[in-house]
Amino acid sequence: MGLGPLEIGLILAVVVLVFGGKKLRTLGSDLGQAIKGFRTSMSSETTEESEATASADTAEAKPKTAD
Repeated sequence: MGLGPLEIGLILAVVVLVFGGKKLRTLGSDLGQAIKGFRTSMSSETTEESEATASADTAEAKPKTAD
């Protein structure tokens, strides 16, 4: 009960007729920028977490001396 190539083509044709080519380009561009921003924020968050973990591990690894 999946979509075949004919059904997908028909859906794409209806979408182009409803939105128009220029609007679809704009929507595609906006979607691409949103995905890029999401990936950037996710990778920077992961980097910040790994840096925090590394600095915490380094702080724990330092030997303490008795005074």
